[in-house]
Amino acid sequence: MEREAATSPTENGPETDAAAVRRHPALFRAIKRRQNPRLRRSDITVTDEAAVKRAVKAASLGNAMEWFDFGIYAYLAGTIGRVFFPSGSDTAQLLSSFATFAVAFLVRPIGGMVFGPMGDKIGRKKVLALTMILMAIGTAAIGFIPSYDSIGFWSPLLLILFRLLQGFSTGGEYGGASTFIAEYAPDKRRGFFGSFLELGTLAGYTAAASLVTALTAVLGSDGMDSWGWRVPFLAALPLGMIGIYLRLRLDDTPAYLKLEDSNVHVSEAATAVETTARGDLAKIFRTHWRALVLCIALVGAYNITDYMLLSYMPTYLSDELDYSESHGLMILVATMVLLMLIINQVGRLSDRFGRKPVLMTGMIGFFVLSAPAFVLVQEGSLLAVSGGMLMLGLSLVCLLGTMSAALPAMFPTNVRYGSLSVGYNLSASLFGGTTPLVITALISVTGSDMMPAYYAMAAALIGVVAVACMKETAQQPLAGSPPSVQTEEEAAEMVEAQAPTPKF
Repeated sequence: MEREAATSPTENGPETDAAAVRRHPALFRAIKRRQNPRLRRSDITVTDEAAVKRAVKAASLGNAMEWFDFGIYAYLAGTIGRVFFPSGSDTAQLLSSFATFAVAFLVRPIGGMVFGPMGDKIGRKKVLALTMILMAIGTAAIGFIPSYDSIGFWSPLLLILFRLLQGFSTGGEYGGASTFIAEYAPDKRRGFFGSFLELGTLAGYTAAASLVTALTAVLGSDGMDSWGWRVPFLAALPLGMIGIYLRLRLDDTPAYLKLEDSNVHVSEAATAVETTARGDLAKIFRTHWRALVLCIALVGAYNITDYMLLSYMPTYLSDELDYSESHGLMILVATMVLLMLIINQVGRLSDRFGRKPVLMTGMIGFFVLSAPAFVLVQEGSLLAVSGGMLMLGLSLVCLLGTMSAALPAMFPTNVRYGSLSVGYNLSASLFGGTTPLVITALISVTGSDMMPAYYAMAAALIGVVAVACMKETAQQPLAGSPPSVQTEEEAAEMVEAQAPTPKF
């Protein structure tokens, strides 16, 4: 009976017989040590700061190129509606344009399910380069499509085809890039380094908006409708080549290199990274569905507010408030430049105070400030519009600067790439890409110019609940990964802190 009681903890988990523990203290201490072994120095990863910076730079710059391509369409939505769809009401053309914008998001989950497992099989840098190639092809091809007046319904059909290619390639973008940076960064600076990924997103959007603004100012609406709209799309070719070059120079994570070359040294705990993830999507949905649902809720709230401000706002200013297209874009560019200046500091704050406080600040900010911000925007003056967009931008940067570190930490390492790709793109498909279409339709049905604010407030409320339910992961190792530190001294301190206290 004593033997059964003593061995039951190894079979039945934490349920133990207190009397057995008292009778066999040494045995139970040994069992506990075996189940929770102390860290060895070889278990701790000491990061190479130069390598981390190269990886972050390449991933972020590649991400900027990717979102430059994707942002072009959003900023040319009105022009695309006039070029690719039959003449009718301006609202109908705009809805058609935003519907085509949204269709790309329908295939993003498929892209995530394809590229996530592929990153485990052929290497992450190859997948990130492949997504860049497909995005460049899809974007440049749009620039060659004849207008509706030239080839009729074939024009919007080709537009939809190449938008689907864009969306499919983007499905492998965020999950791969954020996982790549998260696994390279030291635990205590993951928020800071992760914020560079969204810095790249803002840079891509800013470059796209700046180019469209400059072309519109030089060519005017007629010139843009005639041929000027093609220039930003065709610019995707040389920019895509730069992005491909940067991504091919990336080094894969040590865990993946271990699969290719057994001579590559990684810690014992790190050798399991990504080795068991072989596209087991059923396992992701079956075992990690709670984290997946939480990820979808967070990303949904984040994407609605993101696309509402960065993609839809110029169209709102021009179509609903009769604001000049170029002036609206200039205000947005100024707002994004300001966000770029502070986003890395937000990442630092999330490292110091935690992901949850910073994310909660952003969500509450959208819930409280969206209505006042849109009241200001509707005033129409430059100062009022700038103030309203700044209020929304400061709330958004709390999400932008933190999400890239918070989302990868929600999943264990062996399913992180696939889980994040599936969760992020399912949510982006349902909520992100449909945001301009839904808001435009709501305004058309209700006649209220405040619908964008109400939509953002509803999203933020869901976000508040999701942030409250998530675990704090700042300054902690990624689940399934060994601790990652910056210096040998820090690693030695971690090992020493676990050493047993001598007894005299």
